Amino acid sequence: MEDAPAWRPGADWATLRLRAKMLAQIRAFFALREVLEVETPALSAAAIPDPHLSSFAVHYTGPGSRHGQTLYLHTSPEFAMKRLLAAGSGCIYQIARVFRDGEAGRRHNPEFTLLEWYRVGFDHHRLMDETAALVAELLAGRLSLQKPERLSYQEIFQRRLGLDPHRATVAELAAGAAAQNVPIPSGMPLNDPDPWLNLLLTHRIEPELGQGRLTFVYDYPVSQAALARLRPGDPPVGERFELYLNGVELANGFHELGDAIEQRRRFVAENAVRRAAGLPAMPVDEALLAALAAGLPKCAGVALGFDRLVMLAAGKASIQPTMAFAIDRA
Repeated sequence: MEDAPAWRPGADWATLRLRAKMLAQIRAFFALREVLEVETPALSAAAIPDPHLSSFAVHYTGPGSRHGQTLYLHTSPEFAMKRLLAAGSGCIYQIARVFRDGEAGRRHNPEFTLLEWYRVGFDHHRLMDETAALVAELLAGRLSLQKPERLSYQEIFQRRLGLDPHRATVAELAAGAAAQNVPIPSGMPLNDPDPWLNLLLTHRIEPELGQGRLTFVYDYPVSQAALARLRPGDPPVGERFELYLNGVELANGFHELGDAIEQRRRFVAENAVRRAAGLPAMPVDEALLAALAAGLPKCAGVALGFDRLVMLAAGKASIQPTMAFAIDRA
């Protein structure tokens, strides 16, 4: 419906009804498992310092203790949901509208729908089982799927490129990118392998993942652990996973970090990366750190891009035709 007048929805009614049905299925799935639906604020006094994400900022002029403050629209409900977990909520889920500045394209919109849930007592492998069950149920009769597979981050690099992502040097990764005819952006670092790993992943590995099946990639380099626990070993890894289907990244999950001191260290390190890149440092979420210090139950959590899932279920080429009003019609 790209040629429809700008006041009309960009999605057809069949797709909007499909969205509604899938949302109802999600709620039924979690109700059957006695997972509590929660709502948390979209506005926060803190923001995620991840240098790959950009938060929308707003200036609050109303009364109360937040008068005159800059507040941020959340990029995920994760921090507030962890505060609920630390307060004793038990297993919870949320279907949230989230906001990320600077994101637009076939698979991105600055405002989108995120399904996020946390399972107390689960590790990331058990959560992969549940994620596969949910996605298979939502796509049943809409998309034919082979049996799910699980591949470690190390496996996908070794199979496709013959590189060990945990041990390869920047020089080896750069040579691999050149051999694969990957366009190399200017300013790539000479001492940090992560941008090179991400370049190879997005250009040569991701498009081949999950063809006709759910593919879980798990156990990431410790430098990419984000909010996940670390597991010692040779090599040590971050207990994290991502889910792909037909080359589309659908979900990102963690065996959640519960150490407030380590979480603060990661936030400080991420803000240092932001400053080095000329980006503003973001205010650290002290409420989250206090919740972690009080005690986060052992749990695993995952965030799933609902619009992307609808896109695949509806056979669309982008997420915009799955939304009533994407950014170009907002």
